Amino acid sequence: MSRTGSTDDGDELLARLGTLIAQARAQAEGQRSRVELAVALQRGMLPRGLPVADGVRLAVRYSPAYQGLNVGGDWYDAFTMPDGRLGLSIGDVQGHNIEAAAFMGQVRVGLRALASVDSDPGEILARTNELLLSLSSDLFATCTFMRLDPVSRLMESARAGHLPCVWATSDGRSGVTEDEGGPPLGIQSGVVYPVTRYRLDTGGVFVMLTDGVVEGPSMRLDEGLDQVVRLAGIAAVARMDTDALAAAVIKQAERVGHDDDAAVLVIGHDGPVTRP
Repeated sequence: MSRTGSTDDGDELLARLGTLIAQARAQAEGQRSRVELAVALQRGMLPRGLPVADGVRLAVRYSPAYQGLNVGGDWYDAFTMPDGRLGLSIGDVQGHNIEAAAFMGQVRVGLRALASVDSDPGEILARTNELLLSLSSDLFATCTFMRLDPVSRLMESARAGHLPCVWATSDGRSGVTEDEGGPPLGIQSGVVYPVTRYRLDTGGVFVMLTDGVVEGPSMRLDEGLDQVVRLAGIAAVARMDTDALAAAVIKQAERVGHDDDAAVLVIGHDGPVTRP
């Protein structure tokens, strides 16, 4: 083979390599843009503020996953219902892409809209389930919806295929809720979601969370929940601020490997505010 032939072959190889590098760079840029769009979509759909009620302390944390297009549809929400009670929800949409983030927005808006006409948590989930089925989407969502009366401290909870909540009282007791629950939203028509009632102890806490906080490559689900139970128990006895507890719980996501979105909503009660 001549020296000229070798040079031509080398130039062609370099040109092809340059083309492949340019294509890879373009794909990476496109992927990064889609991730940024999904994250922006998620954050834009989360509530900008939390409701205020005498004695109630709310705190939230949210940390999206960033591995590839692994940006999903976890959400939290808290708002004042027409009857003065608080509506609290947290959930997780199946899938990790822009479609999942958009579907999350539909679920959250649906829950809020239906809570304005019927405040029963079980009915809210049942009606949201039928609404999502009418959209004919291939996606589904797990969710917990709670209604809290700030005066009586009565909490009414309905669960659609989602993780149980963690609770702790100021006298040192703590554990995981054992409500019956029903299937995820958007799978089966005509589902009934049972309502379980709890009393929020003065000085106690409830922790609503998504599975990215407690389950991952480095930790099993039961181990992750045990860790949050321990944190909540310490926080309740020490009268730790709910914001500090939320920060400690979301840090749990780093220990489990955090290859999924992670969301935390902490509810505490200090009793009625004394006005001058």
